[in-house]
Amino acid sequence: MKSALVFLLLASPTFLSGKSVDVYYGTGGNGSKGIYHSKFDTESGKLEPATVAAEIGSPGFLAMHPSQSYLYAVAQNEKGPCVAAYRINGDASLTFINSQAIGDGGGTHISVHPSGAFLLTAQYGGGSTALFRLSEDGSVNPRAQLVEHEGGSGVVPSRQDKPHPHWTGFSPDGRFAFVPDLGIDKIVIYKIDASGPSIKTHSFAETIPGGGPRHMRFSVDGKFIYLLNELALSVTTFAYDAQSGLTKRLTTTPALSEETKAKEVFNSSSEIITHPNGRFLYSGNRGNDSITAYRADPATGKLTVTEVEPVRGAWPRNINMDSSGRWLLAAGHHSNTISVFEIDQDTGELTYQRASAINVPASICILFKE
Repeated sequence: MKSALVFLLLASPTFLSGKSVDVYYGTGGNGSKGIYHSKFDTESGKLEPATVAAEIGSPGFLAMHPSQSYLYAVAQNEKGPCVAAYRINGDASLTFINSQAIGDGGGTHISVHPSGAFLLTAQYGGGSTALFRLSEDGSVNPRAQLVEHEGGSGVVPSRQDKPHPHWTGFSPDGRFAFVPDLGIDKIVIYKIDASGPSIKTHSFAETIPGGGPRHMRFSVDGKFIYLLNELALSVTTFAYDAQSGLTKRLTTTPALSEETKAKEVFNSSSEIITHPNGRFLYSGNRGNDSITAYRADPATGKLTVTEVEPVRGAWPRNINMDSSGRWLLAAGHHSNTISVFEIDQDTGELTYQRASAINVPASICILFKE
């Protein structure tokens, strides 16, 4: 009897749980209190209920230091828009280190350079990219550089009359920085001076007129850039030359059909991610409240839509996946939810995990620590 009982206990899901990883959530509005945290079981796909990890105003987007020891957020404190730095403790709790004023409107996105020496923020309202140097103790220094974007494509009235930077990131080798700008229909490409560190405008990647660049990702092999067009709800593929930092526009793939888009009063793309195997991509659709799955041709970078999966939430502001590429999480900003999907490793198909969904107030950003 005792042996049987021991066997049953060991065979239960609690004892057979897989690797547990930490997930942090950026939030904004609707009663949210700051940065939230939960544990995620990579075997069962179960999320623990989320709890507040750090109280701060509207920490919309988060970024992890390469050491996995520090977390940064674009947020609001008593003095206004800022970059906030936190130390990640052994129990996954966050300890506030310091914050620095952005000084040009609220930050829309944030990313840390692979060297860990500095971070970039994009100011949608201010129309600028800012650089902040980081100290060895994880603290963020006062703003070191602000680059104002110029122009406006004017294709979509009220949205493209001036610059609106929306994302920041880096080339795989860390030599260039990329800032898609919704207002000018271009990706601004910066050359990085590591000695500063500082950035200088290098070139531009021009998308389709009225596309409204939002976020982007590199292909796993670094040969292509996949740019998410927020206003057009499409993905434009660029060939990328790593040596020169120059691009060539290739193809554009709609995320939703015109018939599907017509069923909603307002639709817009939110996030794009690339699967670790390089064959699948996913983008979020607000309004239609879905995720579009794509298959990528490794030779040409051309995308083919394979599935449009309901998110089971409202207004998917962000999607992200764990490092294994087995699980995809979606943040429903208006539904205060985090949905979980399992990814078929052969086809890329998404399967909703109903029992795994949790509540996070006004969820905007999902960040794994692994």
